[in-house]
Amino acid sequence: MSVKNILCLGDIIGVTGRYAIRRHLEEIKLEHEIDFVIANGENAANGIGITRDTAAELFNSGVNVLTSGNHIWNNRDVFALIGSENRLLRPYNFPSEAPGLGYYIYDIFDCKIGVINLMGRTFMDALDCPFKKSNLAIKHIKEKTNIIFVDFHAEATAEKIAFSYYLEGQVSCIFGTHTHVQTADEKILNSYTAYISDIGMCGGYGSVIGMKKEAAIARFVSKIPHRFEVDTDSPMINGIIVQVDSDSGRALSIKRINVVYHNDEIERIDR
Repeated sequence: MSVKNILCLGDIIGVTGRYAIRRHLEEIKLEHEIDFVIANGENAANGIGITRDTAAELFNSGVNVLTSGNHIWNNRDVFALIGSENRLLRPYNFPSEAPGLGYYIYDIFDCKIGVINLMGRTFMDALDCPFKKSNLAIKHIKEKTNIIFVDFHAEATAEKIAFSYYLEGQVSCIFGTHTHVQTADEKILNSYTAYISDIGMCGGYGSVIGMKKEAAIARFVSKIPHRFEVDTDSPMINGIIVQVDSDSGRALSIKRINVVYHNDEIERIDR
């Protein structure tokens, strides 16, 4: 039996998240013998959206695939990129007219891995049904590999859990993104599918979901809009490591990653 270690990283928030990946991803990969890295990059550019430059920085830092969510279109720079870069995914249940891919099959040394990006609909945009759309992607990927990872970018925990049971036994792992807060409910379902409701974020530890807390507090207290800025203190990396059997695609274990780098000083880069 051949085992692969897959690292999935939470939403990368602006310069702080990118710094954490650039500075510390390689050591995490070496320590845990990581074979493949999936990261949600929809907030990589100044805390909202992604650009050609920020995507290139993350790929150069060791990320293999970038998934996304509802902020994928916030920077117009992404439209030219996503049409030609199969390592950057957008939710598969966007209308077919949207550019880019919602899933793709990648090589891992002696095997392949399918990555699917889907978005929930509860308290989110009204998109195609992620449950039904997942069936189409899985059917195609299964022709090439049994290793399938799904980034389910969704707000409601109940929708995420229901989705995990809907796909139980059909995919290797379903991990939630979007809330930026790591949950402690990681588990292997009965049919060997790994699951966690949200893998968290890569961003500022003392922040409000990646943004400076002062503006967030002021907005809640005053009910007046305030300009949010990416928090740049104490970068943090959240994610999971999933071990999979490369032949069957079954998940063997799931482990949360939650590391804070309190002594790091982040370069101030406005992008």
